[in-house]
Amino acid sequence: MNKDDIIYVAGHRGLVGSAIVRALTAGGYGRIVTRTHAECDLTDAGAVATLFEQEKPAYVFLAAAKVGGIHANNTFPAEFIRDNLAIQTNVIHQAWKSGTRRLLFLGSSCIYPKEAPQPLKEEYLLTGPLEPTNRPYALAKIAGVEMCWSYNRQYGTKFVAAMPTNLYGPGDNYHPENSHVIPALIRKFHEAKLAGASEVTVWGTGTPRREFLYSDDMAAACLFVMNLPDARFATLLGSKDDSFDPPLINIGVGEDLTIRELAGLVARIVGFEGRIATDPSKPDGTMRKLTDVGRLNSLGWRAAKDLREGLADAYKAFLAQEAGR
Repeated sequence: MNKDDIIYVAGHRGLVGSAIVRALTAGGYGRIVTRTHAECDLTDAGAVATLFEQEKPAYVFLAAAKVGGIHANNTFPAEFIRDNLAIQTNVIHQAWKSGTRRLLFLGSSCIYPKEAPQPLKEEYLLTGPLEPTNRPYALAKIAGVEMCWSYNRQYGTKFVAAMPTNLYGPGDNYHPENSHVIPALIRKFHEAKLAGASEVTVWGTGTPRREFLYSDDMAAACLFVMNLPDARFATLLGSKDDSFDPPLINIGVGEDLTIRELAGLVARIVGFEGRIATDPSKPDGTMRKLTDVGRLNSLGWRAAKDLREGLADAYKAFLAQEAGR
């Protein structure tokens, strides 16, 4: 990407998109296109067509999505599959029509089968049943991978799907019910500390293992991929024949810990000194989701942020967000 290229970041207010905008701005890219939901509803095909006709972006980061934790996925499954399918269909199609040079479609490691071997390799896609609690969202994202692949094969586009592991950091959603595990724990322990509570209960058994990537590290990886030389970028575009090699790359750190260990780490950073209990009546979700980042590492990129340091930064961001309410 050149500094004067028009770059569209879809979903610039979210955890993923805001981190990408920060990385682009820090990198000196001066022609960043963004639209709020009020300015352009990405589920509206006509609105998206107008945006691309007006801006004609050379590069697109498709970070817009409806996201949430286990509770949100279980409560609003129709919205998760409907909205995500609409968003990615409209943006990917218009990127092709307007001549976008490269597109990076952001998904999630939840696209891999529930019982897939660990760590999760890109080749494990579609090899088994998905985790039921987020199946609608995962199926939508799998469809996005297939759409990138199909457009690459039929139209010669250069669209790649990047699947980050669990993300956290500035711009996260700290809703008490609809957030992911790290922001949910940060809020829970913070409120317990303020209330002088003696105990905090964590959903599930605490035994599932999860991998976490700081959002700014994820953004750095996305820019790294989009800036690869043509020959190396071409290796990510998927097979053109009947062999199963989708245009897919994992983004992660390659290390994980249990939810119980994570809760203890968050509690110490927040300053909660009470007891941590678990509630086995609540769902655990997939027991382990560790990504194999060998493909990304082989291209020359590795995550930089330590989890403890990242959690401390995330808590500071949460406090600043609360102070601004």
